[in-house]
This record gives sequence, structure tokens and C-alpha cells, in this order.
Amino acid sequence: MSEKDKPPFRADHVGSLLRPPELLQAREKKQKGEISDAELRQVEDRCIRDAVKMQEDIGLQGITDGEYRRTLWHADFLSRIEGVVVKEGVLPDAGRDFQGGDDVQRSPTRFETTGKLRRARGLETENFKFLKSVVSQTAKLSIPSPSLLHFRGGRGAVDKQAYPDMGEYFADLARVYREEIAGLAEAGCAYLQIDDTNLAYLCDPKMRDNAKKIGEDPDKLPALYATLINDCIKDRPPAMTVCTHLCRGNFASAWVAEGGYDPVAEVLFNELKVDGYFLEFDSPRAGNFTPLRYLPPGKRLNLGLVTTKTGALEKSDDLKRRIDEAGRIVPLDQLGISPQCGFSSTVLGNKLTVQDQIAKLKLIVDVAKDMWR
Repeated sequence: MSEKDKPPFRADHVGSLLRPPELLQAREKKQKGEISDAELRQVEDRCIRDAVKMQEDIGLQGITDGEYRRTLWHADFLSRIEGVVVKEGVLPDAGRDFQGGDDVQRSPTRFETTGKLRRARGLETENFKFLKSVVSQTAKLSIPSPSLLHFRGGRGAVDKQAYPDMGEYFADLARVYREEIAGLAEAGCAYLQIDDTNLAYLCDPKMRDNAKKIGEDPDKLPALYATLINDCIKDRPPAMTVCTHLCRGNFASAWVAEGGYDPVAEVLFNELKVDGYFLEFDSPRAGNFTPLRYLPPGKRLNLGLVTTKTGALEKSDDLKRRIDEAGRIVPLDQLGISPQCGFSSTVLGNKLTVQDQIAKLKLIVDVAKDMWR
């Protein structure tokens, strides 16, 4: 595989796609007990095939299943880890409308560890095997960061009888991820993305205050989480590319946090041992490109310049100008373009249409062709 054909690709996307009505209806029927798990999976399979065709027809090289088998981008994965219980969170300002309308009322999902962490079965391996079987390009899988199990509850969300020592807790958590990544590698996964909202949240003074309220030091958390993720991915095979994605909230087009990457940039780019990054840059809430000066040679970064929060289509020339602006800080050869986040972090989806989604993905491919011939 040549360097230009390796992920992350010049034109790429984060992962989730708007759910088709057929899939939403099938999920509702399953909740009512009107269809079986097997019947729901048949519908998911069919819809995933359609999503794969859409992505490949547009010209994307990193192809996802749209996260069509998930209700929430993180909870479905993390709840499969033995010892983890999903709870409703207590963070304030759960979601703020992207366009300045009424705030979104939602209690953020939170996780508690009630016993020893164990991977009793594959978390996404079977789902990935199906995706791999239906793509002609590179199958891409997005999974939630292990830091999500800690950030919203801290020490208080970890049972002290199961884990009197937090060092043992983080070691077990990393082991679970290593086992899953080994299973994914065996299934042929060569492109893995770890979604870590927490590093971006730690750029917001309000979120840093929340960390203090649960007894954590926001100045130490970035390095702690980088060490945790590094421990998770340390045994990945050389052929597997691992990237991380940061955003500031994406529930039903709402956002949670704001602030530039300055507080975490050095750790993010130099201590976190991933191959590439997907960073949100679709609004002033994400700050400017100055923190990119810490990006070392050899690492790739996709600029999340296209918003998934509204259907308004960005102008090609505006995107090219912003890429050129970032290219004055980082060599253009290290950059690519993507949406700022997924189109549907939950089954509800963001406030745009399927046609809007397709137009934005096409725009990304076209801009990338012009910028990186």
C-alpha cells in the first residue's frame, strides 16, 4: 500500500451516518418485541450494505458501517465490558444548540464500574467482520475512548472493593481494550479510530471545573488519558493505523464544550502514540490552528472543517483557504479534510437530511482532490 493510500485519507469521515427510516422502524419494532434480534440484524445488514455503497460511490476510501448497530456512539460498546454499568450523568449544560436556539435538555450518559473489568466476548469484532466482508475499500471502525469510563465519574464511579487501587483499574481497562484490538486485528481491521471527547472537553474552563468537583485534577488528566490509550494500543500490529477523534459534543446538533486545543496540544500530539488525528474546526468554539505547531513530523491530521450540525453546505473556496491557513503551520502533506464529527452520534441523528449528508461528503472528496492532486 502506497503512502497516499494509507489512512487517514485525504478525504475521510468520522464514522456515524444518519439512520435510514427502515432501520429506525425496525429498532422500534424490536423494542416492542415485534421482531427478533436476528430479524433486526437482517435489516441492519441490508442498510449497512446501502451505506457502504453510498460511501464508495462518493469516492471515500475509509468506509464505516455508519454505526448503524448502535443506539449511542459510546454506550453500546462500553456496556459490553463486564463490570460496567450505564448510568445517567449529572453534568450541567448537557447540550447547547448549534445555531443559538433553545438548549437541548439531556442528562449525559455516565458509566460506573461495579466489578472487575473483563472482555467476556467481542465488543465490536463480529460487527466489524460483516463490514469487512461487504467493502471494496478500507473498512474503518470507530470505538469510544477508554477514558470515557473515568472522566464523568472519576474515582467515585469505580467500586472501591473491586478496585481499591486505581492503577489496577486502569491496567485492567487497558487489557480489555488490547484484547479487543487483537480480536479486531485478527478479523482484518487495518484502520481503527478512538473517539475521545474528553481531551477536547478539558479545553473548556467549565468542564475543567466539573473535573475538580469529582476530585480529579484537570491538569493531570490529559497525560493520564494519553498513558491509558497508549497502553491500550501498544500491541497493535504494524499494519493497523490508529487515529483519535476529538469533538466538543454532537447530540442532535447540540454542543457541550468550547475552547481551543492549547491546554492539551502538547500531550495530544507528542505523548499520545497514535498515527493521526481528526480535530473539530468547524466553528470558533474550537479555536484557531496555532496549537497545530506541536504536531510532529510523520503524523497526519484531518481538519474537521465541514460541520455535521446543519445542512448548510460550505463553499469549496472557503475550505481551501482554511486548509492553506493550516498549511502555513503544518506541512500540507500531513493534512486532510473531514467533517468535524459524525452525522448521527445517536439514533436520533443531527438536524440535516440524507441529501445534505451526501452533499457534504462529496464536497470533502472534491476539495481533497483539488488540494492534494
